[in-house]
Amino acid sequence: MIPILDHIFGKFSEDLGIDLGTANTLVAVRGKGIVIREPSIIIRHRKTKNVIAIGSEAKKMLGKTPFTIEAVRPLRDGVIADFDTTLAMLSYFVRKIHARPGRSFSIPRPKVVIGIPSNISEVERRAVLDAARASGARMTFLVEEPMAAAIGADLPVTEPLGSMIVDIGGGTCEIAIISLGGVVVGKSLKIAGDAMDGDIAAYIRSRYSLAIGERTAEQIKIALGSAYPQKVEKEMVVRGRDLEKGLPRTIRVSSVAVREALASSVSAIVNAIRDVIEDAPPELSSDIAERGIVMCGGGSMLSGFSKLVSKETKMPVILAADPLSCVVIGATRILDSSDLLNKVKIASG
Repeated sequence: MIPILDHIFGKFSEDLGIDLGTANTLVAVRGKGIVIREPSIIIRHRKTKNVIAIGSEAKKMLGKTPFTIEAVRPLRDGVIADFDTTLAMLSYFVRKIHARPGRSFSIPRPKVVIGIPSNISEVERRAVLDAARASGARMTFLVEEPMAAAIGADLPVTEPLGSMIVDIGGGTCEIAIISLGGVVVGKSLKIAGDAMDGDIAAYIRSRYSLAIGERTAEQIKIALGSAYPQKVEKEMVVRGRDLEKGLPRTIRVSSVAVREALASSVSAIVNAIRDVIEDAPPELSSDIAERGIVMCGGGSMLSGFSKLVSKETKMPVILAADPLSCVVIGATRILDSSDLLNKVKIASG
């Protein structure tokens, strides 16, 4: 009976690869590519908990809501921080994919592969499986984010070769050396894009006595952020609230100042990359020295980051072709191969 039901549900459902990120959630449909790329944010009533907006619409409201309405990030540091909002967000995305115009009949019961941080606990893994099942998934498989990212970046993860991936997301930085379908040496840091935004906000607060919101800090990071000195340094106008007078004030911030603000987080990531390389078996280290380190994730796009890592490790560093999508691309590729799925999955439900 179960195989028959599985066949029926599979016929009317889209199999999904999901990158359940702290900053953004990406969903790809098997055979069709990425269909959802939205912020992992929910706006809801503070008292009733009724959801008002999810994803892109919710992000537009950040920092502009009255006291009766709150903005919630369902995930923190790559794991579920609020189960109910995570369920609401996943359910919304699953329904959005299956309720397309022209479809007269739909049973949203997809098979799902989800990328998760490598160091989360069994309880946190179970929470992801429960949320996926409650959102409509008939089968859910969890894979480590660095493994999914490496597959998405076209690295030969199942071969007897050392492949090194550095995935800098919103909540975590995942560093791993992979060979024969498994992570040989790895490290997970809770220092990534969100921490960098916080560094910028704290720096501007202490140096300029100006309070700015997280959206503004992110905009500054994108426009001016760098990990290595630039040939042409830039400036931008930043508006915030004066901490002394309590009134709006405008300042000019340079890329040099932003690089100073980001220095501690960047340094921590670079040191972790060096630690992982030092812990690797000699044979795999020689493979990496020859083939290089691959960087992906939004944080890897920080100007000059790959150049700094290359200088500090004395190894070639390559930025993935589509750094923002490696995990979700890898998740959908895993769906295409049952052999690969059995090799790399760490939990299922």
